[in-house]
Amino acid sequence: MARNHDAILLEAVKTHRNRLLGAFLTGELDGRRLINDNRKRFTTSIVLAAVACAVCVGVSFVSNTLATQQQQKPAATSSSETP
Repeated sequence: MARNHDAILLEAVKTHRNRLLGAFLTGELDGRRLINDNRKRFTTSIVLAAVACAVCVGVSFVSNTLATQQQQKPAATSSSETP
């Protein structure tokens, strides 16, 4: 069974650094979480919220434009029929 001792050593060093960083930033082990855990979720939430707002604004704009055209269309038709 072949093992890559360098990769194992690098993984151990990475784990120790992450633990030290977590201990430095948050203190006790009970309350410790990595900062990067929720960064992707937060970014994704912001992007989805922006897309949802853009869709709402677009739908509102289109429905308002269609309603305005519907109101102007009968007025233009009735004014053109009267001599």
